[in-house]
Amino acid sequence: MSYSETMRDVLGIVLGGGEGKRLFPLTKDRSKPAVPLGGKYRLVDIPVSNCINSGLRRVFVLTQYNSASLNRHITQSFKFDYLSPGFVEVLAAEIRQGNYEWYQGTADAIRQNLLHFRNHRFRYYLILAGDHLYRMDFRKVIGQHARTYSQITVGAVLVGRDDVSNLGVPLIDEKKSIVKFYEKPKDPELVQSLRLSDDFMTESKLQTTSGKRYLASMGIYVFNRDVLEEIVEQEGMIDFGRDVIPASLERYRVRAYPFDGYWEDIGTIKSFYEANINLTTEEPSFDLFSPEGPIFTHPRLLPPSKTLHCTIRDSLIAEGSVIVASSIKNSIIGIRSMIREGTKIEHSILMGNDYFDKEGSRPRRRIGLGIGKNCFIRKAIIDKNAHIGDNVKIVNRNKHIDFDGKGYCVRDGIVVVEKNALIPSGTVI
Repeated sequence: MSYSETMRDVLGIVLGGGEGKRLFPLTKDRSKPAVPLGGKYRLVDIPVSNCINSGLRRVFVLTQYNSASLNRHITQSFKFDYLSPGFVEVLAAEIRQGNYEWYQGTADAIRQNLLHFRNHRFRYYLILAGDHLYRMDFRKVIGQHARTYSQITVGAVLVGRDDVSNLGVPLIDEKKSIVKFYEKPKDPELVQSLRLSDDFMTESKLQTTSGKRYLASMGIYVFNRDVLEEIVEQEGMIDFGRDVIPASLERYRVRAYPFDGYWEDIGTIKSFYEANINLTTEEPSFDLFSPEGPIFTHPRLLPPSKTLHCTIRDSLIAEGSVIVASSIKNSIIGIRSMIREGTKIEHSILMGNDYFDKEGSRPRRRIGLGIGKNCFIRKAIIDKNAHIGDNVKIVNRNKHIDFDGKGYCVRDGIVVVEKNALIPSGTVI
């Protein structure tokens, strides 16, 4: 059976994420998968694009928390031909007769939407998280799943010890069958026991060049249709990592699919910042320009960016921006950004704006949309539609690690200016 024929038997499910507390304030008014990425994308574009590039044309996106912007983005971005059977469709959480609870977890979200999934013909569920950064050909995952007669397959990647406590950790044998599964293990002795030995790495053909010796779940699951529907109907099956996978090991054939590419869980301000800034390097870990797996998003039909008397080095500049007599280094400048003369921006992420500012229509004392004159911004994240006055310095002057201010906060030493914030002229943060 060819790859294309195999993917016709797959239904893709992208989970829209929970509250996203560790990404606050970026998740104050949006869900995690709706957080902007790389100047013009959103996190949810990654799993959906991976599906499309893998030949998977039937994808549901399950949303619940702060879902308005995510729902709108999916609707505007992913439209197939009217004669095509494909779709990327939002399934928003709903209250129905006999069911008066919102999603309690990832597996519960699947259970509550079974009536919608059962309207389609398919053999396999492909379950994906909506807030991870990676490029994967899902045809290979489905191929291994079918070839080995697995009933459940868990995508897994090598990580360092510091990441183990935030992820699910499968313990596998030499045939990659999962014999135990630990969800976010904290005990130091247990974590140490999960470290893969040199002999095991060799026997199981796992390779690492960065010293990563722990296998962790990627939040990617393949289920046989009958198996998943049987499991989620059982009492207590709320979350995949905590409940479903551990309870399935003795009853079903559960295997890991080791992935040797780049993968990042965008779960914290620090990981979000580092993943974005890495995109500006000469050889980024995740290449937005790869012809093998383009990232699709909302086509905005904006004018090209304009730069006047500027110095720009190692940066990404999204369309629709106007940058005047400024200096930009190792930064991401999002769509419709306005940066005025004399401003310096280093190692920062500007998410841009949702609209163009009309200078003549503002009240006289109002600060214009974007970045004012003679500002200095270093190691910061500026969320959308921020109004930053003239002579503002955003440099974490007091070297805070975590701090909450008016219109901004500091997380992991990174200053985050909130969406729609107004920072008066002369402010020093």
